[in-house]
Amino acid sequence: MPLFLVAHTPPDEEDLYQEPIKRLIKPENQVQLTDEELKEEISRVLTGDDPNIPRVISKYNFKEKCYKPDPPGQSDHMAVHFELRGNSLHIDSDEYKRQKQREEKVANNIQSKKEMRDASQDTEEIEFLDRNGNATVSLPSNSKNRFNYSERSSQTFNNPSRNRGVSTEPPAVAQYSASVSQWDIYDSYIGAHLVDEMENVQDTSDRKTVAFEDKIAVVLDEDKNGKSDNSGKDMASALKIMERLVNQNAEDEIYQDFKYWEDASDQYRGGEGSLLPLWRFTTDRSKRKQVTALCWNPRYSDLFAVGYGSYEFMKQGSGLICCFSLKNTSFPEFIFSMESGVMCLDFHLQHPSLLAVGCYDGTVLVYNVSSGGTKPIYSSTIKTGKHTDPVWQIRWQKEDIGKELNFYSISSDGRVANWSMSKNELKMEPVMQLKLVNSMKIEPDDTSLSGLAGGCCFDFNEKQEHLFVVGTEEGNIHKCSKAYSGQYLETYEGHHMAVYAVKWNPFDDRIFITCSADWTVKVSRFDLVFIRATYNVSILLFDLWIIHNSFIFKALES
Repeated sequence: MPLFLVAHTPPDEEDLYQEPIKRLIKPENQVQLTDEELKEEISRVLTGDDPNIPRVISKYNFKEKCYKPDPPGQSDHMAVHFELRGNSLHIDSDEYKRQKQREEKVANNIQSKKEMRDASQDTEEIEFLDRNGNATVSLPSNSKNRFNYSERSSQTFNNPSRNRGVSTEPPAVAQYSASVSQWDIYDSYIGAHLVDEMENVQDTSDRKTVAFEDKIAVVLDEDKNGKSDNSGKDMASALKIMERLVNQNAEDEIYQDFKYWEDASDQYRGGEGSLLPLWRFTTDRSKRKQVTALCWNPRYSDLFAVGYGSYEFMKQGSGLICCFSLKNTSFPEFIFSMESGVMCLDFHLQHPSLLAVGCYDGTVLVYNVSSGGTKPIYSSTIKTGKHTDPVWQIRWQKEDIGKELNFYSISSDGRVANWSMSKNELKMEPVMQLKLVNSMKIEPDDTSLSGLAGGCCFDFNEKQEHLFVVGTEEGNIHKCSKAYSGQYLETYEGHHMAVYAVKWNPFDDRIFITCSADWTVKVSRFDLVFIRATYNVSILLFDLWIIHNSFIFKALES
């Protein structure tokens, strides 16, 4: 009984969210059946026709120029489930009889040959049969070669061809090359002249003459065989000593002021001191470059390294490192050049010849100052790991027995990394990712993006080596741990601009000081809030705060 479902909209158009009313409508021309007709069963017939084949097909008749249906019964309803193609012969046909005779002939030949072979094995012969069973070749069983048989009478001995040759050792070949200078020519002429004089002089003692000639030859051979290389190094060392002596004699008054100078007027300045310029360290290669880093050598108190680069993004060029000594203020002791500008330096405490360098392009380098070479012994690459932003600080870690030398670095890409010096390469291991900390409450509709904070500086606690503090470009200071890198241990919101330097107090491991671009210096302790000191200080003089620890403790006590 077919029924129609009709959706009716309510008359009230103001209620737009009300569901429509559903009614069932019976068509007027519906056939009315009785209960007996409804209970009547309709039989179904199973036929072999394929239901997928169309029953009525109409084709266009070009003769009558109209579509006409095809007569029924022309569709193929047969479905093939298995098909195997083969060839069969009738048993009474001539072809079958010929094939039967060939098979019997081959079987009889094989059986007869087998019986003959069993009867006499000494005179056994082997025949090769073709497809029809006929013998093609007959060979005795004791023949030498059953596959390529030939009569014994035709077999002769042929002498094999042999090649004879003699190999000798090649003569010794030596390559000789040398460069001739004016003093080599002069020494050769002097030696030849002395030999000529000794030949002209008649000496009663031949032993003295031979000894004198041998001495001349030994001197000439030493000059040619490499003593000139050592003489060049000795000459450079002697010139360096002479240069230091000349500079110290010329600047004797400045060295005296450097050691013993005291300004008598300091007692009338009311606590303010005076500044006395002593030297100015410059080179021709460092012109138009900014001094970005400075580090003193821990063993040699007169040696310090200076890094040159640029803080401006659009004015980046090559970097330079000059190692100056107070014993010679006119020229640097060592010079190292690199492709990118230098941002930070640090000497190793136990191995003062190792110098770690951080560059503007994120590269980390390690130089051996005492080797005399100009290339780094270790360099970071994209394969082994590399920062993507400038490296602002680098710090060596204390040497552990049985472990590789390692140091830490921090960059604007928001990562604090540990670098270990293996035998072949410099390996990088991430220590901390500086995530941004939003101090305001985050609303549900807030679409702000989360990222990494730019790191500027860090410092490790001397008494608790796993603790370190990090200063960021946002002005926040985070206390972190190497043992737990998932999140910060504590966050201090003390500055509203970038933090350029941070330092732990060497006398109290709970106190550290920070210096920011907002012209403030702030001191913090774990159980106290920040103490603000409004001093206009320079970042390069930041380490001088250790001298005034008494002032800091007094401020904390008050």
